[in-house]
Amino acid sequence: MSLASAQPAVEDRAADLYPPAAFRALHRSYVERILRAPVYDIAIETPLQSAPRLSAALGNRVLLKREDLQPVHSFKIRGACARVSALDEQARNRGVITASAGNHAQGLALAAQQRGIGAIIVMPLNTPEIKLQGVRSRGAEVVLYGSSFAESLAYAIGLAETRGHTFVPPYDDPDVIAGQGTVGLELLRQHQGPLAAIFVPVGGGGLIAGIAAYVKYLRPEVRIIGVEPVGSNCLQAALAADERVILSQVDSFADGVAVAQVGAHNFELCRHLVDEVITVTTDQICLAVRDIYEDTRSITEPAGALAAAGIRAYVGREGCTGQVLIGINSGANIDFANLGLVAERAGRGDQERKG
Repeated sequence: MSLASAQPAVEDRAADLYPPAAFRALHRSYVERILRAPVYDIAIETPLQSAPRLSAALGNRVLLKREDLQPVHSFKIRGACARVSALDEQARNRGVITASAGNHAQGLALAAQQRGIGAIIVMPLNTPEIKLQGVRSRGAEVVLYGSSFAESLAYAIGLAETRGHTFVPPYDDPDVIAGQGTVGLELLRQHQGPLAAIFVPVGGGGLIAGIAAYVKYLRPEVRIIGVEPVGSNCLQAALAADERVILSQVDSFADGVAVAQVGAHNFELCRHLVDEVITVTTDQICLAVRDIYEDTRSITEPAGALAAAGIRAYVGREGCTGQVLIGINSGANIDFANLGLVAERAGRGDQERKG
C-alpha cells in the first residue's frame, strides 16, 4: 500500500491541524513507516469484535480490537517484528537483548527465534510465571533483575554493552512504534463508518504513539484517548507538564504498563496527537476484565483491559450515547493465580459503579 492510496487529500488536512512544518514531516514519515512495517510474517490481523453486553450497558456501540489473539497473546509482536526486520546482518549475528515486563519479551523472543537470532531478555523479579514460560519456550535466555521495569531496563542496556548484543527497545524506537501502528491501520480498514474515539492502554507509549500517528493522519476528527492506571500515569503526567517526567512510584498491578517514564520518540508524537489520558483504578480495571470476559469469553491481563475500563469511565463522565467507541484489548498474559483477586476486585468495581 502506498501513502497516496491510503488517503489522497490527507496532507492538506494534516497541515491544517498541525501547522509546524517539522512535525508535519515527522508525522508523514511515521505513516510511511507504518504502511511498510514488516509484521505479518509472524503477527496476524486481529479481529475488531463487537461487545454487545458492554454496548448495551453503556448505551454506545463498543468494539474491541482483539490483540490478545496474537501468537504471543499481545500486540507487542508487531513492534518486535518490525525492529528485528530492520537489523543488518552484523547486528543479527551479535544477537539481541531487551528489557521487558513480559509482553515485549515474548514478542522479541519469537521474532528472534523465527530468524535464528540469539536473544537475551532481562525481566523484573516479580514477572508473572506465565510470561517467563512464554519467553523461555521461544528459545530466549531470561535474566531476572530488579524490582521494577526501570531497573531491568538499565541493567539490560549495560549488559548489551558488555556482551556486545544489539539492544532492541521495548517501546522508544521508531520501528517499534511503526510496528504497533499497524493496529491503527487495521482498525480503520475494518471499521470505515462513524467513529468517535479509540481508547488505548499506555505504558511506555509505543502503541498509542503508533495508533495516533496513523489514525490522526487519515481521520483527525477521531479522538485518541490513552488509558493508564492511577498509579502509573506517566503519559498523563508528561502531557500535563509538557515534558517527560519520571514517576517517583509505579503501581505494578497492571505489570504490562508499569512504566515510570514515557519514551522520548513516543512523547514527541503523543504531545501533538493524543487528545487526553484517562486514569482508572485497580477495581475499575478488574471490572473491565469481567466485562471483556462476558462479551468474548476471553480473559485479559490487567493492562489488556485498560481500554475497556477507560471506555466505562469516559461514558460515565461524558454521558454520551449512540457513539462508536473502540478499545484495544492489548494482551492476555495473566497469571492464573491472580484470577481470584481480579474476580474479587471486579465485584468492588461493580459496587463502586452502582454506588
